[in-house]
Amino acid sequence: MSEKYTSLGLMSGTSGDGVDASIINSDGVNEFETVKDKYFEYDSNIYKDFHFLKDRIFNFHDLKKLSKEINELERKITLFHAKITKELSDKNEKILVGFHGQTIYHNAMEKISRQLGDGKLLYQLTKRKIVYNFRENDILNGGEGAPLTPIFHQLIATQKKIKLPTCILNIGGISNATIVSIDELFSKDIGPGNCLIDAWVRKNSEKKYDHGGYLASIGEKNEIIFEQAQELYYNRNKEKKSFDTNDFDISFSRGLSLEDGTTTLTEFTGSIIAETICLFAKKGKKFNNIIICGGGRKNKVLIDVIQKNLTLKTKINMIDDYGINGDFVESKAFAFLAIRSYKKLPITFPSTTNCNEPCTGGKIIEN
Repeated sequence: MSEKYTSLGLMSGTSGDGVDASIINSDGVNEFETVKDKYFEYDSNIYKDFHFLKDRIFNFHDLKKLSKEINELERKITLFHAKITKELSDKNEKILVGFHGQTIYHNAMEKISRQLGDGKLLYQLTKRKIVYNFRENDILNGGEGAPLTPIFHQLIATQKKIKLPTCILNIGGISNATIVSIDELFSKDIGPGNCLIDAWVRKNSEKKYDHGGYLASIGEKNEIIFEQAQELYYNRNKEKKSFDTNDFDISFSRGLSLEDGTTTLTEFTGSIIAETICLFAKKGKKFNNIIICGGGRKNKVLIDVIQKNLTLKTKINMIDDYGINGDFVESKAFAFLAIRSYKKLPITFPSTTNCNEPCTGGKIIEN
């Protein structure tokens, strides 16, 4: 039997509202079990500072120009993660910590993926084995640096005995899909997930997101703006295979009410997700059903839009139906990826990120 490790995965999504934390036991290959899941909300200063900076970074030069502010925020975020690590690792000095950090800029064409999170400082503060900087090696080997979770999606599908082939759709800030079949693992970033809806709600109200899709349910879709959004999307730089939230903007929605803008952006987002998934099927990537995870699964209107736009006779399930909390799939994934990185096993593959060959991942600090 392979040696089992205990690993703490820390994942801060593109919503920038807090940290999902999961402890798992796993051999990094064939099995895992969940020990604990817990969410830690950022304090209001970290949340505001992150979005203030994120909304101003569109290229490498912006990263350099705002480096002082970025470094200050990185320290605050690392201290926040250190408190979580100390609380959850308790007296387990052998625990691995999969420290994803907070993505503030991702552009594989520039070979840059910047996550806020100082692995060395986290080690100094916690004296735990830290695995971080998961995306760099993939990008240096020709990959997109995303998505990173497919190898864990595959494990979920096999461990839960889900009928293959299946499509696991993650709707975070960016949406991505993994198709797990008996002899293939395929994945791809799709485009916007929650990012446009969240940005619109954040800029036009005191709310952080559209809870349950309520605002979208009471607004009206603006057909003209919806068509403009689709035209802009389909005319984008098609060389990009992975995305950052700042690859999309909401400027085409200005002038709409809070509710109508939310409805229009929700319709747009759902239609893009559905059309792309249908395109996978047309290109030979078959699957029996679609299993949804991530925060977007709680937006009932978004899920209805996806279902409405699917031309496939495919059933949609929530990953929660299989006994896995859909809020913590990515934090479990980074706990799993930390173990694979520690064992020097690949975490990305040509069919998942377009890297040249299977790539090992995170950097390790343990002394």
